[in-house]
Amino acid sequence: MNEPWKDLLSIGAKNIKTSPIREMVKLIRQPGMISFAGGMPDPAIFPVDQFYECAEILREKGTDVLQYGATDGYAPLKEFLAGWTGTRMGRKVLTDEILITSGSIQVVDLLNLALIDREDYIIIEEPTFMGTTANMLNQGANFLSISCDENGMEVDKLPGIIEKARSEGKKIKYIYTIPNFQNPLGCTMTLERRKKLIEVAHRYDLVILEDDPYGYVRFDGEHEPTLFSLDERGIVLYAGSFSKILAPGTRVGWCTGPAALIKLMQGFKQGVDVSTSVVSQALVSEYCRKGYLESFLPKIIGHYRRKRDAMEEGFRKYLPLEKVKYVTPQGGFFYWIETPDISTKALFDRAIKKKVVFVPGDAFYPGGGPDRNFRVCYTFASSEDIDEGIRRLAEAMAELL
Repeated sequence: MNEPWKDLLSIGAKNIKTSPIREMVKLIRQPGMISFAGGMPDPAIFPVDQFYECAEILREKGTDVLQYGATDGYAPLKEFLAGWTGTRMGRKVLTDEILITSGSIQVVDLLNLALIDREDYIIIEEPTFMGTTANMLNQGANFLSISCDENGMEVDKLPGIIEKARSEGKKIKYIYTIPNFQNPLGCTMTLERRKKLIEVAHRYDLVILEDDPYGYVRFDGEHEPTLFSLDERGIVLYAGSFSKILAPGTRVGWCTGPAALIKLMQGFKQGVDVSTSVVSQALVSEYCRKGYLESFLPKIIGHYRRKRDAMEEGFRKYLPLEKVKYVTPQGGFFYWIETPDISTKALFDRAIKKKVVFVPGDAFYPGGGPDRNFRVCYTFASSEDIDEGIRRLAEAMAELL
């Protein structure tokens, strides 16, 4: 078929990056396949009845809820977030410091529209979440990467990376980090490193995007202060989401940051989607107003803690522990498995034949990474499937060793 429109494609379209996890959908849906791939919540714990009850707001306020909404967000939901997030933010934030978004990934999109010109640089942890780096690449950004260990981003390396890049004429706009239960690594940044990161960003006049979709899903220990709460100069933009603490189908996220930056991002949002679905925002707002979020969070945390523990038990039962390395996550959704003696690509091919799927690690490196690690998600599969899936995975490993 003739496709003359291809000659009209933009630079972004010619170089577009898509998520390899989304490309796995056909594999994941095969009968009998156990999926450790997508970072999906467990639908068995979705609060269907409570959320359905909240739909009563359509009878009460339907003429407002079904109308166009304010670009910055549904006022009652913003008021709730301003108070509810206060403990994590270090203070009750103002409503003009909050922007409601269509999922937290839209925060990245809007920040890129506000800050990134083609060929600008973003500092990222490596490996990191492919969904955000795909958006960054599609908007023309380049990357400077910084490694992580079990304590999160190795912040001491930042000054050298920044100064070298600037000496080469590279324009750096912001630092992107997932400080809590990092995706895919599962590690958490220490308080010492958080303070150092803020100091470095202040010294070099950089913005920090603090992506925290898993922060409320902590199983062990105490919450570390958010970067936002440690910042006294207004250079941190915090991104949160209801996807992991309620349900991803709501497509409601938010960001908190300097009012002037929020207003700028709001201007770009007007041209992207006018506003996040008012129906979704109103349902989420009503759910929160009734106190369901507060009562639901402990259930989520307990449910996913049991699944994490089931996966680690499976590791101890089946995996060749002398041949693999991993860090036990204190919360979140993921384990990161390092296999120094096994090719991940070869393991993936064998695992698929045994009806178990994971995400090879190189997908989390924008420029490609080592063929010796992979991510597994423990939240979606049942505990029984977790045990069986790890057994199958171990069987595939044994065939390659």
